[in-house]
Amino acid sequence: MIRIKVTDLDGQEHELEARPDSVLMELLREQDWGIAALCGGMCSCATCHVFVDERWLDSFPMKQSDEEELLEMLDHFQPNSRLSCQLRVQAAHDGLAVTLAPEE
Repeated sequence: MIRIKVTDLDGQEHELEARPDSVLMELLREQDWGIAALCGGMCSCATCHVFVDERWLDSFPMKQSDEEELLEMLDHFQPNSRLSCQLRVQAAHDGLAVTLAPEE
């Protein structure tokens, strides 16, 4: 199992476990403290916005233009912003750390 450390909107840290090839958004929306993920992973709403710990940014594929455009429109956009619907975790992501972005 892949261990993922998540900091929620209240600053509380949680640890999730995921199977390889899981989509991060699906793990986060199952939590009471998680994300809304209103579009269900279609990369069209940005309600699954997270900040990926900078040590892990290069372990994921680069942002596609549609993800980049959505993120750049957000008030809370940062260089380490990602849509969790676009992040598929693998065994190499064991120990991944993300922080939920404030709701827009």
